[in-house]
Amino acid sequence: MYDLTTRRHALNLVAQGRSLNSVSKETGISRAAIRSWQHRIEPLPRIRATDCTAPADREAYVYLLGLYLGDGCISRHPRGGHYLRIACADAWPGLIDECRRAIRAVRPENKVYVLQRQGCVNVTSYGRHWTCLFPQHGPGRKHDRRIVLDGWQQNLVDAHPWAFIRGLIHSDGCRIVNWTRRGEKRYEYPRYFFTNKSDDIRKLCTDTLTKVGVEWTILARGSDPLNVSIAKRASTALMDAHVGPKY
Repeated sequence: MYDLTTRRHALNLVAQGRSLNSVSKETGISRAAIRSWQHRIEPLPRIRATDCTAPADREAYVYLLGLYLGDGCISRHPRGGHYLRIACADAWPGLIDECRRAIRAVRPENKVYVLQRQGCVNVTSYGRHWTCLFPQHGPGRKHDRRIVLDGWQQNLVDAHPWAFIRGLIHSDGCRIVNWTRRGEKRYEYPRYFFTNKSDDIRKLCTDTLTKVGVEWTILARGSDPLNVSIAKRASTALMDAHVGPKY
């Protein structure tokens, strides 16, 4: 990692008309590095191996946290480390791409690949810090155990609430268009739902919705209050501006 003074010195030599090859020989810096500094001189943020709760891209992490709480799981690799898997329906190729970008942004050093399953894909990444980044991991299903955010996670959600809401809606939510008739006229209006069996995860969703000014109600499925509904015009307009339909 070269400091800014070193980088500026190398670029000043190039600006004097020197070739990349000659500057590289004089400074001991590779031509590829000097060439990249011509486009971006500031060092890219790096994550120390011991700093496993410092995602490279915080907003992408908050979005990925929403996806994980909805449709994600973590499993141990027999030789150490863990797999992060996010299930995404085949019907939403845009969501699959967003999920892959988010994982790459959070852990740039980890590879990301897609495993096809019937009707869906598992966007998968192997790494040694997924359980650190997602301490909600544990045995059994999420709705059978407590799900509470660590303080550092809540701070990130508070800083990027819409990214968290988008992740939750993209995993276990949807945008639909309802309609009604008034006389002979048909009126259509959007509506958002978030459905999850975990009381804790639903509360994380509704608490965050309240913070950004979105009004919501709970609709029961039978005797179970599984559905968060957003139907008021001002609130659906906010959701359309920051979340929108899956694609």
